Formats: sequence, structure tokens, C-alpha cells
Amino acid sequence: MPALWIAHADVTDPEAYGRYAEVASRVIPAHGGKFIARGGKYRQLEGRDFPRNVVARFPSFEAAAGCYDSPEYQEVAALAAGAAERSVVIVEIDE
Repeated sequence: MPALWIAHADVTDPEAYGRYAEVASRVIPAHGGKFIARGGKYRQLEGRDFPRNVVARFPSFEAAAGCYDSPEYQEVAALAAGAAERSVVIVEIDE
């Protein structure tokens, strides 16, 4: 079954986060991910507000997890770790 990679971020260092986003924009599609939401208009309904929201669809839960765990993504994730407070979750889609 397909899966969504859902990331919420509160960016504290826009320059470093921009470098992360540039590389992640290549790594995620290389693992089968397709961005379906990147930033844009949102409305926080409950919980902590994260002003940057990104959703990528993967062909499977395993593909999404494999992307996150890949050396290529983990290398660039270090940029995001120092540039934003983030929450990232993978959710299998029940289709």
C-alpha cells in the first residue's frame, strides 16, 4: 500500500534549511517519492503550529522508510536538524 511522508517544520535558519530543501528535493523523488504539498496555505486546527508543511507520497511504506533511512537522506537531514524544529511521520494509506 502507498504511504505518505508528512513533515512539519518551524524553520530557525532559513539559509541552512534552504540547502536541506534543495538536496531533499532530489533525494526524495530518487526513492519514489512525489511531493503533493510543499508549504502553501494551511490552517492549524489542533496542536503545535508548524508554519512549513510538506507531504510526499511513496509507492509503499517500505519505500518511504527506506528513503528516510538512506545514507543520502541522513546526510542532508543533518542540515535540517540544525535549521528547524521538525516533526516527521510516515503513514500508510488505506486505499
